[in-house]
Amino acid sequence: MNRYIPLTAIDCLIPSLLIDAQSPPDVLHANAAARILAATQVLESLERLDPHHTDSIDLKQLAHACALLLRDGCDLLDVLGRRLHVST
Repeated sequence: MNRYIPLTAIDCLIPSLLIDAQSPPDVLHANAAARILAATQVLESLERLDPHHTDSIDLKQLAHACALLLRDGCDLLDVLGRRLHVST
């Protein structure tokens, strides 16, 4: 496994946001959990909105932000899972 793994949410030729695969497992987990929790809280807030008083552009932008956060969290969990699989 490469030490630095690019996040997959943004498709570009030269990635600038990387996961250090040698980070301690608790650090990888904490970063994944923070991103997943943030996305969950935004989605829970959206659930309580009145759709008749909501701009569709705002909803699209919030959905995109949640998708980025969730993808980052999944990338971090993927690295953590590979680390755990190698150690067993």
